[in-house]
Amino acid sequence: MSQSALPSGNSGGPPVQPAAKGSAATPKLNSQDMEMGDLPGNDASPAPPDIMQLARVGDVGGMEKLFESSEYDATYTDDEGITPLHWAAINNQYAMCKFLIDKGADINKKGGESVATPLQWAAQRSNYYTVDLLLQHGADPLITDAQGYNTLHISTFNGNVLLVVLLLHQGIPVDVADAYGHTSLMWAAYKGFPQCVDLFLRWGASVHTTDEQGFTALHWALVKGSLQCILKLIEYGADRFAKTQTGKTPAITAKDLNTAGAWRRALRECGYDEDGYAVVPWWPGSSFFLKDKRGFLNKFLFLLPTAMLWIELMIVSRLPIFISAFIALFVIFGIQWAVNQVLEYAPPDMRQLHRTPWLTGIFAGSLFLIGAQWLLVVVFATYASHPLINLIFLVFYGFTAWFYVASMTFDPGFVPKLNGIAEQKAVIDELLRLWKFDESNFCVTCMIRTPLRSKHCRRCQRCVAKHDHHCPWVNNCVGINNHRHFFVYLVSLIFGIITFDWLLYYYFLEASKSGSSECLVLSESLCKVVNSDPYTVLLGIWATLQLTWVSMLIFVQFVQVARAMTTYENMYGIQDGSAGSLSSAFTSTGAPLDPSHPNFGAPPSAADDPLGARKGHGHRHNRGFLQQWGRILGVDTFIETATGRGAATGSSMRKKKNPYSKGYIQNCNDFWCDPSPMFGRRENGDAMLGGQRINYTEVYESPAAMGLGLAGQRRGGYQAVANEEV
Repeated sequence: MSQSALPSGNSGGPPVQPAAKGSAATPKLNSQDMEMGDLPGNDASPAPPDIMQLARVGDVGGMEKLFESSEYDATYTDDEGITPLHWAAINNQYAMCKFLIDKGADINKKGGESVATPLQWAAQRSNYYTVDLLLQHGADPLITDAQGYNTLHISTFNGNVLLVVLLLHQGIPVDVADAYGHTSLMWAAYKGFPQCVDLFLRWGASVHTTDEQGFTALHWALVKGSLQCILKLIEYGADRFAKTQTGKTPAITAKDLNTAGAWRRALRECGYDEDGYAVVPWWPGSSFFLKDKRGFLNKFLFLLPTAMLWIELMIVSRLPIFISAFIALFVIFGIQWAVNQVLEYAPPDMRQLHRTPWLTGIFAGSLFLIGAQWLLVVVFATYASHPLINLIFLVFYGFTAWFYVASMTFDPGFVPKLNGIAEQKAVIDELLRLWKFDESNFCVTCMIRTPLRSKHCRRCQRCVAKHDHHCPWVNNCVGINNHRHFFVYLVSLIFGIITFDWLLYYYFLEASKSGSSECLVLSESLCKVVNSDPYTVLLGIWATLQLTWVSMLIFVQFVQVARAMTTYENMYGIQDGSAGSLSSAFTSTGAPLDPSHPNFGAPPSAADDPLGARKGHGHRHNRGFLQQWGRILGVDTFIETATGRGAATGSSMRKKKNPYSKGYIQNCNDFWCDPSPMFGRRENGDAMLGGQRINYTEVYESPAAMGLGLAGQRRGGYQAVANEEV
């Protein structure tokens, strides 16, 4: 968003795309010049290229000899004002930067075509370890370059949220503007970095600030039309009718820039019409809905499935099959239409049924209807002849209900958040000291150091200790605190269904004697059973169908508990306390920044991709209907586990020993014989590992990894693990 990129005050046109920052932050050299090529200069003065080359490749010994044997020192500058510290900073040569600073290098010296400091050069490449080193030694992040950009602006251009977090914790004002009035929030919105936009908004950035031409962050988000950026800005109260100096509203800007589709969708998902005005639902009682949308939807979509199931069962059981089939379908589609009408006004994260308590309500409704039918009908017909089976069913039904509620309502093991910015900064400083300030060890959303085996749940918006999975059937995460409750719920459910079917067998033995034998398709004996009590028959079939997904889920859980793994680890691999950010942990020549790294001092070929140029393909695969339901029902996890294609057994992935496994027997003993209360709430994060008590909300170094000699391996994040022996 340079001055030349801004719209003319008289043009009245949409904002013009800002100029790229990449060429402005450093001298205009190609990538080879900046990394390993020849420095600009001439053959008549070989000394300057020598000192700059030594700085770029991080040859501390060579630099020290040069200082001892010549007139050059750390304060040397070339004709453009560039110092050796500039080149060391942009190439992430941490040791060289430290050496030059100790030798008296001017840490805030400006140089190059952009007239920028070494801190700004390092920030342009997101070298946040080097950035932290420079900040610790007095580098000023508020100094601006020739274009008026400070270090926070430059960091935002690349969208590296960890670097932005580091800088914000240095006390930089979040709304500090560049020379043309653009804040970092505007830059993040223009660039289309929703994570940075979210971070700035949570940090208190103003959505109403305007630049010199009157453009807000919402106007700039519409340049590229990032839906998530637009959504976030509207959610945080951005003015939907703000006008620029030329009278352009966001709607006009979106139309001029061909991003009207994203603009209209964002408005719709936030509860506004195409003109930006709040939409009022048409149905009666909508005022209660608007007061608390989330609370209303949670209650409504949890209770509605019970009524729906009962109505469907009554229709099919009381009416002739040909008539009931059409009426039942009509009712289902009618309820689906009504639910979709409500979801049109739901918060953005609740606009899909599997992200609401709908599936939880289906199970709760099924459990209620089965219990009611047993209590009102089945028990009176079977208790006299089979009292023990009824008592067994009652026990399993009670266990199922209790552990289902426990799995749904208990804290799954949320990792406690820190108290204030000072504690967050202390954690960041500690991670930087340990060379572990990366996505694997720090959660930007929760602003905490993530314990081992934890994972941030996007549905719960919290980090969960020893995260297993987010279960839509209990509308909660399954973590260290409620994993055993969840397992017992599954076991009780299976035995409860089997016992219920057993009772129904004896129930229909007697009831079918008085049933009619008239039927169009079924045999005479089956006709008598169906005609004797069609409602109970359908309810029994519905209950038995639940054995399909429950059996697959409990098989996977048994295997994972025996292997001391979670569902996430089974599918994606084990985390052993390592870091995974190659672009920040290595210099441009491939040498690791951490002196204790086993490859420290390795030749340039040690890092195949030191600057992180090879990223993932970056797009998300849309799941079809069957794939989505296969994931919800746990079919994909079951198939991966049963066929040995999961991360635990996949032959295509590099295998290593699971650092958390102590053999099948000990693993099961740790899980089932944990002294934490079976029926009550456990202390947050409390668990057993190898017979010893640990707390998974505070585990940052794997106890097993130390014993297995993993501490010296590359910090590489998640890796596949081999099968375990007893």
